[in-house]
Amino acid sequence: MSLVINTNVAALVAQQNLSVSNSQMKVSVQRLSSGYRVNSAADDAAGLGRADQLRSQSRMIQASIRNINDGVSAMEIADKAAEQITNIVTRMGELAASSAQGTLDSTNRSYYSDEYNKLINEIDRIANTTEFGGYKLINGGTSALTMYIGFKNTSNDQLSISLNALTSTSSLNLVSGAISTQAGALSALDSVSAALKTINDARAIYGASTNRLSAALNNLQVTYTNYQAAESRIRDADFAYETAQYTKNQIMVQAGTSILAQANQSPQNVLSLLR
Repeated sequence: MSLVINTNVAALVAQQNLSVSNSQMKVSVQRLSSGYRVNSAADDAAGLGRADQLRSQSRMIQASIRNINDGVSAMEIADKAAEQITNIVTRMGELAASSAQGTLDSTNRSYYSDEYNKLINEIDRIANTTEFGGYKLINGGTSALTMYIGFKNTSNDQLSISLNALTSTSSLNLVSGAISTQAGALSALDSVSAALKTINDARAIYGASTNRLSAALNNLQVTYTNYQAAESRIRDADFAYETAQYTKNQIMVQAGTSILAQANQSPQNVLSLLR
């Protein structure tokens, strides 16, 4: 091999390899410090695209989980209001049965009728004040609630829940002054029974809808966990592997630096020929 001093080929080769080792160690440092295997599109363009899609869908799933929880809350509010109306209607049935007694005169019967009428007003008050998110739930103002419970634009990602009206006159057919007479009290017993059935039908919808929302919630939570795991497998760094790579690259940089220093000293061998 010829000895030259103008061009140090060995130093250039060592410098090139050292540059590669430095670049690889920089990647290892970036991955270990960030915790991500994919820090830019250059690291894995296809993987980054898939990971970003999974992350976007996971965020939408989280929003849908909150939507479902809101829906469950709305159903619970409606059910508790219906429960109170059930108690009121049950008391009204008791009043109607008492007023149907033939031994009562109009004055004594009016005591029962007064409470009956006030309870009808309370049913309407409860129905008109039961709301969630600005929507009236049981007064007929809102016929149905449609909730978004997915992460795509399909009919399967939406759930509509019917809301039955539970007002005294329009749906329960409970009329003020109905038990002011014996005949009216006897007729009111049928109205109370029909009203209880209407309320129970509405509560059955609330309960079934709550159970369905809970099932959808469980499914979304499982989906979210799996999507997060899938994104992690693409994006996150394997620290066992990256630590080994960092150690190797660190040694290569140290070795390359040492070799470059020796290559820079090699032209001095020419001096021995000049002595």
